Amino acid sequence: MSDPKIRNMEDFAAVSGISRPTVSKYFNDPHSVRQSTREKIEAALKEHNYRPNIYAVNQNRRQTKNIGLVVPNLTDPFFAGIARTIEGLIVKAGFNPLLLSSHGGPEQEISNLDSLRSIKPAAVLLAPLGRASLDAQVAEFASEVPTVLFDANLDNIGEAFFGSDNDQSVSLIVDYLCRSGEPPAFFEVGTPINPNAYKRRSAYQAAMERLGHEPHLIQVNGEGWNFEEIGFREGTRVLTSRRLPTNTILCSNDRLAIGLLSAAYENGIQVGLAEGDSLRIAGHDDHPFSRFTCPSLTTVSQNYDAIAARSVETALLLIESNERLKTREETLFEGKLEMRGSA
Repeated sequence: MSDPKIRNMEDFAAVSGISRPTVSKYFNDPHSVRQSTREKIEAALKEHNYRPNIYAVNQNRRQTKNIGLVVPNLTDPFFAGIARTIEGLIVKAGFNPLLLSSHGGPEQEISNLDSLRSIKPAAVLLAPLGRASLDAQVAEFASEVPTVLFDANLDNIGEAFFGSDNDQSVSLIVDYLCRSGEPPAFFEVGTPINPNAYKRRSAYQAAMERLGHEPHLIQVNGEGWNFEEIGFREGTRVLTSRRLPTNTILCSNDRLAIGLLSAAYENGIQVGLAEGDSLRIAGHDDHPFSRFTCPSLTTVSQNYDAIAARSVETALLLIESNERLKTREETLFEGKLEMRGSA
C-alpha cells in the first residue's frame, strides 16, 4: 500500500512521531527547537516530501509573516524592477512577499488591498496609482494595516512615504540641457495619471525661470500606461508640425522619450550630439531600456535601491515594534544625471 497522503500539519506530526506543538514551533522558527528534534523533523520532511501551507500557517498566527506589495502595473519594467528588489529584501528578512499589480485601475488597486486584508498581512508596501487612487478607501485600509507608500505619494495616508526628489532631479537635467545646448521644451501628457508628473512639470517651470528662460510646455493627449505609444503617436504629430520652439525636448518620463525617439527615427530626424543632428531628446527615470535605445537616452536615474531598502526597513520596524509611527515620515532621494547619446 502507498503511504497515506499528508494533508496538513496534524498528519505530518502523526507520521513523524513528533508532537503537533513542536512541529508548529519548528515551522515558526526552526532554531527554536533542539538540534536533534530539528534533524528528525527535517528528515521526516524529506522522507514524506511534505511542505506546509505557509499561508494557512500564517493565518493562525496573531501576526502573520506575509508582507503585501502592490504596484500600479507590472508590465512597466520600472515597477517590475523595484518590485523584484523589494521582494528580495522581504525574503531576506524572513517574510513572505505577496506581489499584486493594480493594472492601472483604481478598482483593482482596492481589490488588491481587500485581498491582502483577508490574509492579515503584517504590513503592506504600496506604490499607489496616485491621481486615480480612491484615497478614502486606501486611507481606510492603511488605518487597519501598517502601510508604507513608495514612488507616488497620497497626502497623509500610510505610515511613511519614500520617493524621488523631483525638484532636485528635474533641476539637474534642465541645468545640463541649458548648459550644453538650447533650453528644453517639456513634453508631457496633458492630464497625467501619476502625481510625479505634476511635480516634474512644476520643477521644470521653476528651473527654467531660475535660469532666465521661458518655459515651453508641449502637452499631448493620452490616457493610461501606454506611454511609448503616446510618445510615438503624439510625438509624430508634434515633430511633423515643424513648430518646435527649441531643438531640445525634455520628456516627463523615459517611456514617453522612447516613443518620441522612435517617432523621430520614422520621420528621418536625427537625434543626438553629433554634427548634423537636429534634435536632442532627454527623459527622466533611467528606465531599464534607456541605455539600449538608439541613440542611448540621456536621463536622470532614480535611486531605486535606496527607495526599496528604506521602504522595507520601515515596514519591518512597524512589524517589530507593533506600533504605528507617531509622525508620518516622508523622505525623498536625489537623482543622478545619466549623460548619453541623445542629448
